[in-house]
Amino acid sequence: MDSTGTEVADQRGGFVLDSTIAGTRGFDVFQHEWRAKIGDRFPLPTVSRATTGDFRVRSRVAQICDVAIHDLDSASAIRTAGTLSGYADQVRMYVVRRGVWSLGGPPGRVEHTVSAGQFLLRHGPLLHFATTPHTTVQFLALPVAAFEPRLRNRSVIESADSAEMRVLLAHTSTVHATVTDLGPAGVHAAHGALLELAKAVVTGGFDDAEPELEPALIEAAKVLADSRLADPELSPAMLARELNVSVRTLQRAFTTAGESVATYIRHRRLDQARLALTARSRPPSVSELAAYWQFSDSSHFIRAFKNRYGQPPAEYARSARTT
Repeated sequence: MDSTGTEVADQRGGFVLDSTIAGTRGFDVFQHEWRAKIGDRFPLPTVSRATTGDFRVRSRVAQICDVAIHDLDSASAIRTAGTLSGYADQVRMYVVRRGVWSLGGPPGRVEHTVSAGQFLLRHGPLLHFATTPHTTVQFLALPVAAFEPRLRNRSVIESADSAEMRVLLAHTSTVHATVTDLGPAGVHAAHGALLELAKAVVTGGFDDAEPELEPALIEAAKVLADSRLADPELSPAMLARELNVSVRTLQRAFTTAGESVATYIRHRRLDQARLALTARSRPPSVSELAAYWQFSDSSHFIRAFKNRYGQPPAEYARSARTT
């Protein structure tokens, strides 16, 4: 059973598509893939003929039971047209990372404008939409039963820069990468976590003791850590604070996966130091690497590097240059 009390069937599918290389057939290729891999449960809206002739998008689409996730990176403008139907009893979330996503009633009438760094959560009839060129957005179609009645028939626009949104986006990225390989148990877990995290974005907090959310929490922590590896403030405590969970919760999630948060950070810093040592231009010195990647001193860095790669940094660099 999922969190709404309904049976979760083993329904999943997805595809990755770059229509920017299909020329004038870009929309036809996209439409064919959608119908073949996703089907009629999540029907495509009617797209204006003015934009189907120049339909240059990169898409990742995943369906998992009654949830659809669509990551759209559009080089061209897109507009809907005609009568819109489908998605009658769903909540839709639009997370805009770049550009502008506008929604309204009849074409040309704007009711909501969602800019980069914002998200719109909406329940109600499907609205026409229009994008500016070079817009990047993640669209989620979610069952309305997963949300409390007070969230229904409403439109909410808020900042997408929250701990809960970080974890949700980390989870949707994982679903994209794994959806076609999931078995029934994986479908159940991924579906349940999606609904819980989507609700958490709206309510401003999630149940961090829920074990099904641990993979998403780990992925969000890794993405955040990777973006701040050179930051001297990077630590388990900082990650926990940014993700709005306790350090104990974050440590428990990582331990379940077989390593500690500190170990992950150290290994990623060593990985980056190793890449720097093999650069074709003048490689940095051991002391420079130790300082940049936040090791307490050169001796500490050399020991950690040798433990991970079997050679001291200088010897590793010499070997790399001769191969």
